[in-house]
Amino acid sequence: MPVMEIFFDIGGMLFFLIVLTLLVKPLGTYMTNVYQGKRTFLSPILMPIENLIYRAAGIKQDEEMDWKDYAKAMLLFNSLGFAVLFLILLLQGMLPLNPQGFPGFPLDLAFNTAVSFVTNTNWQAYSGESAASYFTQMSGLAVQNFLSAATGMCIAIALIRGFTRHTSQTIGNFWQDMTKSVLYILLPISIIAALLLVSQGVIQNFDPYTNSSLLQPIQTPDGQTIANQMLPMGPVASQEAIKEFGTNGGGFFNANSAHPFENPTPLTNFLEILLILLIPFSLTYTFGRFAGNTRQGWALFTTMMMLFIVFLGVMYWSEYSGNPLVKPGVNGSYMEGKEVRFGIGGSVLFAVSTTATSSGAVNTMHDSLTPIGGMVTMLLILLGEDIPGGVGSGLYTILAFAIIAVFIAGLMIGRTPEYLGKKIEVFEMWMSVLIVLTSGILVLIFVSVALVTYAGISSILNPGPHGLSEILYAFASVANNNGSAFAGLNANTLFYNLTTAVAMLIGRFVPAVAALAMAGSLSKKKYTPPSIGTLPTHQITFVLWLTFVILIVGALTFFPALSLGPIVEHMIMHAGQ
Repeated sequence: MPVMEIFFDIGGMLFFLIVLTLLVKPLGTYMTNVYQGKRTFLSPILMPIENLIYRAAGIKQDEEMDWKDYAKAMLLFNSLGFAVLFLILLLQGMLPLNPQGFPGFPLDLAFNTAVSFVTNTNWQAYSGESAASYFTQMSGLAVQNFLSAATGMCIAIALIRGFTRHTSQTIGNFWQDMTKSVLYILLPISIIAALLLVSQGVIQNFDPYTNSSLLQPIQTPDGQTIANQMLPMGPVASQEAIKEFGTNGGGFFNANSAHPFENPTPLTNFLEILLILLIPFSLTYTFGRFAGNTRQGWALFTTMMMLFIVFLGVMYWSEYSGNPLVKPGVNGSYMEGKEVRFGIGGSVLFAVSTTATSSGAVNTMHDSLTPIGGMVTMLLILLGEDIPGGVGSGLYTILAFAIIAVFIAGLMIGRTPEYLGKKIEVFEMWMSVLIVLTSGILVLIFVSVALVTYAGISSILNPGPHGLSEILYAFASVANNNGSAFAGLNANTLFYNLTTAVAMLIGRFVPAVAALAMAGSLSKKKYTPPSIGTLPTHQITFVLWLTFVILIVGALTFFPALSLGPIVEHMIMHAGQ
C-alpha cells in the first residue's frame, strides 16, 4: 500500500472538506436572506423577473398559506410536472431535437421515469444516450431536476418557519418559495457550474452522434473486427450542473459521472462532489440563522459531518484493502469498477457523497465495490440520507431525528421535551416517526415481495448474498429517493418499473407532507423559554446523542438484512470463495 498515495488521498479529502465547510456559512447566509425576502446582490437583476413571474401566475406575495394549503399546492405542482414529463416521454418520437430518432418510451418505463425525476430520485432503468432525445433531456428531465430540488428546499424552509414562528397559522407561500429557490439559488449557481464544466471539457452541443474511427481496431472473441465507435453528443454540461447541485443524479450517459464527457478531469470530479454536498450542508446554517442561534445549525452540521467522515474512512479502508481474490493494480490499489482518472480517493469520496445525499450520481460502479464498501453506500441510503441528505429532504429528516432524540431524552429526565422553545408533543412525534421510518418500512416490504416472486428474483444476475444486496440496494435507493443502483439487477421490467415507482412516490411525498404537518403544528405553539431542566441542543452532548439515535434506528431496522447480504459476502470473500 503506497504511503504517498494514501497521503495524497487523505490530504485531498481533508482539503475538500475544508473548502466545503468554508462555503457553508456564506451560502447558508445567502439562502436565509433569499427566503426572508431580504435584498441580495442579485436582487437588482432578478427582482424584476421575479415580480413578472408573480404577475403572470397571479401570485400574491403577501398571502401566506397554512400547512394544508401549502401541501396541496406542493402536491398539485408536482402532479402537473409528472403529467407533462410523462407525455414528453411517451411522445418523444414526434418531438423536436431528436437527431438520433429515438422512439417514445414504453408505457411502464415512461411512468417509472416520470415518477423518478419528479420525486428527485432520478432512478434510471434505461440508458440515457440510447433512449432519451435532447428535447427530453432538456425540457423534461432537466426541468424536473430544478423543480424537484426546489420542492425539497421549500419543504425544509416551511419546517424551519414552523420552528421559528410563534402562534402563527401560516408557514409561508409555496409558489413564492418555489420561485425564489429556482431563480435566486439553483439557476445562478448552476449556470456558473456549467461554464466551469465546459471549460474542463464537458461537452455542450446539439450535434448528431459522431462515428469515430478507433486508433487501434478491436478483435472480438468471435473473430469480428471493430474499427469504429459511435460517440454520443448533446447538451451535457447544463444538465450535469443541476444534476449534481440539486442532488438529482440522473446521468446524461449510462456511465453517469464515470463518463469522460460528463466528468473528464480530477477538477470536475472535485467540483461535482462539491455541488452535491453544498446545499444540504449549508441549509444547517440557514436553519441556525432563522432560529436566531447559529449554534443550533452548527450542531446539526457537526452531526452530519462527523458521521460522513466515519463512513468515508470505513469505505476508504475497505476499498484500499480490496478483494484478496483479485490481483491489485501496479500501484497496489484495488481498482475494480473504478475510474483510473480519480483513483481510490476520488472514487470513494464521490461514492460516499452521492449516497449520503439523494444524488445517486456515480463515478464508480457500486456493484464492483467490496462487500463492506458496498454496505457503506447502502447504509448511508438506509439511514434516511440525512448525512447530509438531499436538498431540503436531508434537513427535515435530521430535524425529525432531533425531535425523536429530544423526546427520548425528555422521557429519561422526566420533563416535557422541548426543541428551540417548542414543546414536543404526540403529534410532532407521530410526524417525526413517519418521516424517519416510511422509507425503511417500504424497503422491507418491497424487498420481501421481490424475494418471494419469480418476477423479483428473475432479474438477479448474481445469485447468493450479492443478489440479495442488489435487491436491497435497489429498493433502498428508490424509497429514499437516491437513484443509484447495483448494476447487476435488471430493473427495466414491468415488476420493477411499477414497484420502484410506487416506492418512490410514497418515499418522497409521505415524509414531505408529514414535515409540512409538523411545521403547521409547531408554528401555532407559543415560545417556551429554556429552564434548568431544558436539554441544551447546541452542545456536543446533544450531537453525540443525536448521532447515537440515528445509528440505532438504522441498526435495528436493517441489521438482519445487511447480515444476510454484504456481511455474509464479506466473510465468504475472506474465506477464499
